Amino acid sequence: MPIKFNNFEEKKEAFAKATREGTEEEQSKALNTMLEALAQDVQGDIMNQVNTQMADNVALQSRGQNVLTSEENKFFNAVIEEGGFKETETLPETTQERIFEDIVKDHPLLNAIGIQNLGAVTEFIYSNDPSGQAVWGPLFDEIKGQLNATFRKEKIEQLKLTAFVPIAKDMLKLGPAWIERYVRTIIAEAMKAGLERGYVAGNGMNQNEPTGLLKSVNKDTGAVTDKTSAGELTFEPGRTTINEMRDVVKKLAEKLDKDGNVADRPRKVAGKIVMVTNPFDTFDIQANATIQNANGVYVTNLPFNPIMTESVFVPEGKVLFFVRGEYIAAVGGGIETNRYRETLALEDADVFIAKRFATGKPKDNNAAQVYDLNINGSTTTTTTSSTTTTTTSA
Repeated sequence: MPIKFNNFEEKKEAFAKATREGTEEEQSKALNTMLEALAQDVQGDIMNQVNTQMADNVALQSRGQNVLTSEENKFFNAVIEEGGFKETETLPETTQERIFEDIVKDHPLLNAIGIQNLGAVTEFIYSNDPSGQAVWGPLFDEIKGQLNATFRKEKIEQLKLTAFVPIAKDMLKLGPAWIERYVRTIIAEAMKAGLERGYVAGNGMNQNEPTGLLKSVNKDTGAVTDKTSAGELTFEPGRTTINEMRDVVKKLAEKLDKDGNVADRPRKVAGKIVMVTNPFDTFDIQANATIQNANGVYVTNLPFNPIMTESVFVPEGKVLFFVRGEYIAAVGGGIETNRYRETLALEDADVFIAKRFATGKPKDNNAAQVYDLNINGSTTTTTTSSTTTTTTSA
């Protein structure tokens, strides 16, 4: 059963605004406020369910509720007996797997990015620049061709993703199944927000963050800067939108080699283009992309069928496009928890932190593009009994 958020989404938007416009102090304050709202929403939702549901494990499982493995039962019973987590503990592997599933399952953007869960692995090898050729020859002749590839190794330590887990004293009385669900939900939702921000707007390794899709990397210095706008999009209905989207697709297909030059062969982008908008702009774009078909049904569609999703970390007035599979996004290492010694503005609760390694970077600077949005208005036609009036709103 999904958690019903009352304040978290609003505070998340405020945090996104602070990361773009606020000072470091304002960003820290907005982050704490967002995490507090998350904890209060999750705790309130779970307490409501505890008060209204009375059933055994079999009935709960048939209703889609939480049933723990023996290892999880043992672990979270120990959490209850200890009054919280010990100094340093690693969550059960099955709980970690469920957290990863929760992160990507209900988050369209993270799902589209395609996060790899590498478990205990903290580095991986990938190839982005295959070269060489296949050559025809006689059946029993020597091998004529060679395929080379440039392999790169990435460490999953660019970003140490941290989630705060406040456990109220009253929560410890609910039993291991509810504690597990509470902890898992808090960690998953906090890490969703952290990964979304990092993968969209992260400032790179120099600031211990992923390199976001909104950023470019200087091939000589490694400096991370905001992407220069690749153009302007109006989404004006008809041929204009077709031409605009054509240019977007062609730009994304321009794959760069290791020297930053356009490669000889284009990138395959068909069916892989993801379009990310700020929620404030989404309906303006959809309004221009919506038509009424012959059956009277309103249909929303864009040329070349981009996968449309949203992020509050995309600035208003901007549209982000990227190619699915061309962004390295991975999490690795176990989720460790330990006691948080500082003080948050939470009463009657112990605060713990959960940490995990993560990384993210585009495979090249052309794998993602940012455009300026310019939608001036829309034209509507109103029909009366005697006249037809056309009005244009700016």
